[in-house]
Parts: sequence; C-alpha cells; structure tokens
Amino acid sequence: MFLALSLGLSVSLPPAHKFYDTDSLVPAMSQEAAQASMPMKDWPKSKVVELIPEETHFTHVTQLTFGGQNAEAYWSKNGKHIVYQTLQPTYPDEQIFTMDVNGGKKKLMSTGLGRCTCSYYSPDQKYVYFSSTHERNAGPQKKLDRSKGYVWMVNPDFIMYRRNLATNKLETVFKTKGYVAETTIDPNGKYLTFTSDMQGDLEIYRADLHGKNVKRLTHHDGYDGGPFVSWDGKKIAYRRDIDGTPDQLKDYKDLLKDHMVRPTKLEIWLMNADGTGNKQITQLKKASFAPFLHPDGKRIIFCSNWEDPKGREFDLYMINTDGSHLERITYSGGFDGFPMFTKDGKKLVFSSNRYHGAPNETNIFVADWKD
Repeated sequence: MFLALSLGLSVSLPPAHKFYDTDSLVPAMSQEAAQASMPMKDWPKSKVVELIPEETHFTHVTQLTFGGQNAEAYWSKNGKHIVYQTLQPTYPDEQIFTMDVNGGKKKLMSTGLGRCTCSYYSPDQKYVYFSSTHERNAGPQKKLDRSKGYVWMVNPDFIMYRRNLATNKLETVFKTKGYVAETTIDPNGKYLTFTSDMQGDLEIYRADLHGKNVKRLTHHDGYDGGPFVSWDGKKIAYRRDIDGTPDQLKDYKDLLKDHMVRPTKLEIWLMNADGTGNKQITQLKKASFAPFLHPDGKRIIFCSNWEDPKGREFDLYMINTDGSHLERITYSGGFDGFPMFTKDGKKLVFSSNRYHGAPNETNIFVADWKD
C-alpha cells in the first residue's frame, strides 16, 4: 500500500469529513460518494489542465481520470502505459486498472472483488502485479476501530498476484499469513520488492519475479515500507518511521497485533538493492512517503506534509540523495502524491486533488517535466 503509509501520531488530524484513507494519506472519498460519481464509461479520454504558476518544473499537465478516487499510478517500462488503483461505482472496494499514456483503453486487471492495491508492470510488460483480498474477503475492507485514534489497517487478507496480459490468467505470486503489499519491480527484471509483517514486524523484502528466493532487506523495529526501485535497479528508496520512545514502540507493536498502525512521522531512506548501505535522506519529522529516484540517480521526488502545521496539505518535494537542496514541486492545495518519472525523466505521473469534481476526489495527472 502505497496506498499504505504512516505511523505514530502527535500531528493534528484533518476534520472528520476529510479523514485520510486507511491505506494512505490520500484524502478519503466515501464509498457512497464514489458510487455517486460519474461512471468511468462517461469519462472523457483526457483533458489538458491549466498550469499553476509556482509549479515551474511542469510545462504541460494532462488529467487522465475524472471521478472517484484514483491513485498509485505507475508507468510501464516503455512509458506507454499506466497501471493504477481506483474506487468506482459497482465495485466493493478499490480495483486495479490499466490505461494508455493518453488516458484511453482503461481496462480492469483485478477480479472486481475484494480490495486491491499496489500494482506494477513487469519490465517485459507481460504481467501486471498487484495485491488483492478477493480470495480471503470478496467484499470491502472492514471498517476500522476509530476508538484507538487515527489508525489504518495492515490488511492480512492481501495476497500478491499477477495478471498475464496475453492469456488473462491470474497467477498467485506470494502468499503468507500476514500482510503482503507495496510491490515494485526492478526494471531489469531480476527481483521485486514488497512489504510484509510475516516475521512479526513491517519490513521490506525482495524475491524473484515468481515470488521465490525471498530475502529480508530491513531489520528495524517499526515500520519500513513503500520500497521503490531505481530505474537502474541498483537502489531502493523507501519510507521508515523515526525511532520512537519505548512507549511509542509498545503502542506500535500492540496495534500491529490487531493489524493496524498509527500514522505519524515518516522519513525517506535509501539503500542498495541488497539491503546494504542504508542512509536517511530527509529529517522533516512529518509524514513523508512515496519516494522515487529521478533517472539521474542523484535526486528523489516524494510527498510530504511537512510545511503544513495542521498536517492536512501534502505536496511533492525533491531532494538530493545526500540530503541537500530540498525543493517544493507542487502548489495545488490539498493532496499531491505518488510521483513516478518515466525512464527518460521527461514525464511525471502523480495523483492529486486539483481540479476535483467532488470533495476529496483524487485523480491521475501526467506532467511534462523540465529541470
């Protein structure tokens, strides 16, 4: 869950009508609102939107989705296709779709049942990988117990699958008793990464593309997750919660036993593809997540609420891998997140509340990028 991210809590929370999605920091649209949104079949193919003057890295921005909640959109290796997750009418919960770079040919990849998350193309573009609960729970994800404060679910019903795009066959890739999600794939096809609590803590793992030869990459008490592999396959950027007090760690472990975590301060980290060379990149002490390395390998783009004292506005930022030169990229208000560059660095796909047609609606945008 890249729809998936957060830990601990002392930050101010959004008001009840703008609580964040249980698997992400995307402002949540209710199931009822999604059911009432414009059906996908009635969407325009795409729409060029007005540039925001402060967003000087964007020269052209196109909106590709137009209703419901759409997020976690990621490129195919050739930059011609996008896979994403969406909450739409007729489905019990979020599903996985693909579309072309112009917003056309939207096609369901998941089963239409259960809750789905964290989709990614294989480098050869023969498969779409994602996690789904449809085998263990065909309905929506259960509601969370808000008496414990602001928490989100680490859903143990997720199983990792892949859809064969040639045969349409759905194949099981990795299955365990615990949470399995947040999958991304090495562009060279040597390995995939994912997050799981199968050994009692939320850690990052890697495996081959068949889900075999599993290796644990992180060994830190608390949440390590949201791994993204660099375009050269040599580095993995991820999010990690800050080292807490004994009481905070106890709270984390108690919640995890009930398949929950509490959103708090997350920092961006970087490691080698084999798990060595871990280093902290940001020190913002807010909710920073969804890091993606620029193809030059020298910069990381990510999402954070660190400039909003109330913790409600999330924008894209870029920082050098040595932790220097933090730069704000977006200024739309509300939520901007889940950024991913194409391999040539010329385009950026991201999710945003900008130009929404309903409260908390989140859509997918592609920007032409200039340095």
